[in-house]
Amino acid sequence: MITKRRHLLLLATLGFTSLAQAAENPFTGRWALTLQGDRAGWLGVEEKGGALSSSILWGGGSVLPTDGTKIEGDNLVVTRLSNAKRKDKAGKEITEKVTETLTVTVSGDSLKGNTVKTKADGKPFGQAEFTGKRIPAIPATPDLSKVKFGEPINLFNGKDLSGWRLVKEDDLNGWGVEDGALINRVVKEPGKHFGNLRTEAEFEDFNLKLEVRTQENSNSGIYLRGVYEVQVMESFGRPLDSHHMGALYSRITPSVAAEKAIGEWQTMDITLVDRHLTVILNGKTIIDNQPVLGCTGGALTSDEFKPGPLFLQGDHTNVDFRNMVLRPVVK
Repeated sequence: MITKRRHLLLLATLGFTSLAQAAENPFTGRWALTLQGDRAGWLGVEEKGGALSSSILWGGGSVLPTDGTKIEGDNLVVTRLSNAKRKDKAGKEITEKVTETLTVTVSGDSLKGNTVKTKADGKPFGQAEFTGKRIPAIPATPDLSKVKFGEPINLFNGKDLSGWRLVKEDDLNGWGVEDGALINRVVKEPGKHFGNLRTEAEFEDFNLKLEVRTQENSNSGIYLRGVYEVQVMESFGRPLDSHHMGALYSRITPSVAAEKAIGEWQTMDITLVDRHLTVILNGKTIIDNQPVLGCTGGALTSDEFKPGPLFLQGDHTNVDFRNMVLRPVVK
């Protein structure tokens, strides 16, 4: 029989901080990942009825469910299946199945892992290491009627790009000013990559009001603190989707479709407080003070607890913005 004292000593040896933590699976929870090249990622692990499941964000793209989640010894092993296309020597396109295996160890609130991909022949490739930090629990839903906002900050002067710069200075710059609007114009050609535009200033929680006008096939986004993308897309008349106008990209689907037709100026009223998001599109609340579970694809960082810039996605297609006014939360 293990006495209470011996039990506590054993827990300390294993790195647990409390009996409650020991009773839980140390892998479950939400993890902010730092991938190779300082890219942002995210891992969520759940246990229901003794069965584990997980979802993942790997740099860009969407949060996606994984294909396998299990514990092997001291490790969590997560698998993802995908298809890769290539051409053989004759020029014929071939589809190959790829299995990616992530092996994770956890110590308290820190995570370390490595990933490796294999094709049908079993040969490994694409090996990489990553780290992570446990994301604290989402706080209680804030009462927005009691939140105090500071003086308005005009982010765009309608004349030039003062206060803005490219996220990566080596990218091509498609941003300019026309008729008082901040416009992005890109020409998609092989080898050309147009840049995202960020504010010089960095912010914590805030309310942001702006106007946006989509162009043909517009696909852009507004990154709050460089971490959370509110989608800007020409999706008028399409079904509700977490990738359409006003959504928190791949995380929160708008409750109602409120976008206008292509070429019309649209209003957005966005509030971020205590990791809760509200989006009002063209006067309709489409996300109502909903919790945000982690970063979105293309984030500058997975760290949700430090100030960051507002940045506009410019590497996809044409889009216009104007009348961008931010009021920081006063704490």
